[in-house]
Amino acid sequence: MASRTTQPVLGPRALNRATLARQLLLTRAELSAREAVAHLVGLQAQNVKPPYFQLHARLARFRPEELSALMESREVVRMVTLRSTIHTHTAEDALTLRSLVQPARDREVGYFRAGLAGVDLERLTELARALVDAGPRTMAEIREALLKEWPDADPPALSVAARCRLPLVQVTPRGLWGRSGQVRLAHLEQWVGRSVAEPASPDEAVRRYLRAFGPASVKDMQTWAGLTRMRAAFERLRPELVTFRDQAGVELFDLPDAPRPDPDTPAPPRFLPEFDNLLLSHADRGRVVPADLKGRTWKGNQAYCTLLVDGFLAGVWRLDEDRNGDRAELVVELFGGSGTKGTREEIAAEGEALLAGMTTATRTSVRFGSITG
Repeated sequence: MASRTTQPVLGPRALNRATLARQLLLTRAELSAREAVAHLVGLQAQNVKPPYFQLHARLARFRPEELSALMESREVVRMVTLRSTIHTHTAEDALTLRSLVQPARDREVGYFRAGLAGVDLERLTELARALVDAGPRTMAEIREALLKEWPDADPPALSVAARCRLPLVQVTPRGLWGRSGQVRLAHLEQWVGRSVAEPASPDEAVRRYLRAFGPASVKDMQTWAGLTRMRAAFERLRPELVTFRDQAGVELFDLPDAPRPDPDTPAPPRFLPEFDNLLLSHADRGRVVPADLKGRTWKGNQAYCTLLVDGFLAGVWRLDEDRNGDRAELVVELFGGSGTKGTREEIAAEGEALLAGMTTATRTSVRFGSITG
């Protein structure tokens, strides 16, 4: 093992460019939507539209209908996995990653044990499974059925227990581009026609995380997955990995052949949606978020869509469309000033590409102004 004094140090720009390269944000990739979802190990999908905007920022020829078609064919699904949040995964990843994070979901149920006094969790799992096997159900329907069995239980706790004990997917039309639908849930196995697989091995999960988010520390990977005790997997893999230090002295692991571009590699502006995993998958977000901008992407319970300039968080944006979809305006707020003329022109050009690819509006514009107040 390399000593602390001999491990190369990677500064914020070096980490930024390495992570952007793996996130397909330096140059749009010539990948299909399915290939990209697999490479990125899923897309954060708390809301319906973010996965589509995540792919638009990363893929050369992405059209929203491509991801919708994958969801309708059940090759891609929406479900609770990493960090107990909804992600869009390939069916293959859903079958293994949910099993990998199941211990964390079991611990989550434990946080609600006061509201589950007297509830037999095995019986709860059996009842909820039978209900969704009979047809997709809303969580309210599942909860009401469980309350008939345990009328004294806390209703929200029953909901948490059901979604944590079972791998429930949000069925279409929920999640489709340009369509809406109530959240209705089905069992993953029934929806994709395959059995839940053995958990993804921790070692392979580490490899895939580094391929998409590295170089990274043990805590970074645990933040991404919402898991603990991943140190052992990194140590097993140490002989096949390379190691670095960040400027604070934290040890970083990486795959030997993973891209680590020159820190001066150009990084074009990119419009990312709220909850993009780029900003959520490291314990230390300094590789993307400058220290003086920490917390600027949130206001109360509202998360803003984010703008990268030169690879780092530089502003927020909002897409305004009229009811008929004929008119669309992209409003951009830059932090720390107005930016240079050249930078604003680059941002505007990228904004026009977003409007052209992600709206059907015939009248579009990009405007610089205030969003956060």
